[in-house]
Amino acid sequence: MKPQASPPGVDARRAALRLLDAVLRRGLPLEAALDGAAGDLARPEDRGLAHAIAAETLRRLPDLDALIDSATQQRLPPDAKARFALRIALVQSLALGTPPHAAISTVLPLVDGGPRRLLHGVFGALMRRKVVLPSPPSLPRGVAERWLSAWGRDMVDAARAALAAPPPLDLSFADADASRAFDGEPLADRHARVPAQSRIAELPGFAEGDWWVQDLAASIPARLFGPGEGRTVLDLCAAPGGKTLQLASAGWQVTAVDSSAARLQRLRENLQRTRLSAEVIEADVMAWEPPAPVDAILLDAPCSATGIFRRHPDVLYRVRPKVIAEMAELQRAMLGCAAGWLKPGGKLVFSTCSLEPDEGESHLEHAPLTLDPVRADELPQGVAPRPNGHVRTLPTMLADRGALDGFFIARFRR
Repeated sequence: MKPQASPPGVDARRAALRLLDAVLRRGLPLEAALDGAAGDLARPEDRGLAHAIAAETLRRLPDLDALIDSATQQRLPPDAKARFALRIALVQSLALGTPPHAAISTVLPLVDGGPRRLLHGVFGALMRRKVVLPSPPSLPRGVAERWLSAWGRDMVDAARAALAAPPPLDLSFADADASRAFDGEPLADRHARVPAQSRIAELPGFAEGDWWVQDLAASIPARLFGPGEGRTVLDLCAAPGGKTLQLASAGWQVTAVDSSAARLQRLRENLQRTRLSAEVIEADVMAWEPPAPVDAILLDAPCSATGIFRRHPDVLYRVRPKVIAEMAELQRAMLGCAAGWLKPGGKLVFSTCSLEPDEGESHLEHAPLTLDPVRADELPQGVAPRPNGHVRTLPTMLADRGALDGFFIARFRR
C-alpha cells in the first residue's frame, strides 16, 4: 500500500521546518541545508517556497518569538516543534501574504496531539488580536548589542532596515561599454543594480557572458589593484569566482586557489560563460604555495560572513563569539602565510565579508606588511576610506539605493 499523500502545500512547509531546524538547532548554513531538507520535493516551486518561508522566518525570528511568547502562559522551549510550526504559520500570514486559514491548515499536520491543539489555539488567539510584525524587523539581541558597541545606533538601525527584505542584485561587467548599455541603475564603473526579484538567467547579457552577480562592496577589493597589464596575481579562497573574473577582465594573469571542489566548479562555469581565463587550483591555502613570487595577492579570507546577513539571514543565528574568534585566528595565519609570496614592491589586498572588528580592523595592528592607504578616487561613490586608509563598508552606505554588504578591506605592500 502506498503511503498516504500529504495535503497540498504541507510538504513544502515540512521542508521549511527541516530547514529551520538545520539552521537553528544544528548550526548549518541555510543554502547548504536546502538539498537535505527539501530533497523530496519534486517541483522547483515547492523548493522555492520552502526556502522563502525559512528565510523570511529567519529575518523575523525575534519578533515572531515575541508574539508567540505573548500568547502562551508557559514558555515554549526554543527548539520545540510547536514553536517552529507557529513561526512558519505566523510568518506566512503576517509577512508573506498567505490567508490565515491556509497558513494554519498547512502547518497543523506537522505536529500531533497536544502540541497541535496548542498550535491552533495560539495562532487563533494572535489572529483575533490582529497582531502585526514590527517594521523594520528586530535583530537578535546578541548581534544588536555587538554591532551597537562596534558601530553605533545608526548602523544598527540601517541593519534592521536592510534585513526587512531581500536586497537588490548587483552585476559586475567585464566590459565598460556593455555596462553603459545595460538597462540598470549604474553604481560605479562596470557595475549596475537590478531589482531583487530579477531572474538572473533571463537578464540581457547573461548568456553572452557580459556580467556576473557581485555586490558592489564585494567588487572593491579587486578594484584596488588597477589594470593588470599581464602581471601575476593570486586569488586566494577564490570561489565562486567574482573577484577572479574581475581580475581576469582587468588584464591580470590569475591563479585562483580554493579548497572546495563544488565551488570551484561554479568558478569554472563562470569563466567559460564569460570567456575569461584563469588557472584554477584546488588546494588548501595553508598547505599550498606558489612556484614563484607574484606581483599581487587578493586574500578574501574565510570569515563569519555576518556582512552578508541581508542575503543570508541564517548567519545572525549561526555565528557566535567563539566562531568569530576562530575565524580571526585563521585569517591572521593566512595573512602571514600569503605575505611571503609577494615580490618586493608587490601588493596584497585582504578582505572579509564580516561586520566584526575582530575579523577586520584588529588585523591592522599585527599585519606583516605595510599598509598601503586607499585613496577616495579609487572607490565607488558613497564609499570613503577610513582615516588610516583601510575601507569599511556598512549598511548605512547607499541606504537610499539598496545599501551595501558589510566588508573590511585593506591594501598592503611589501
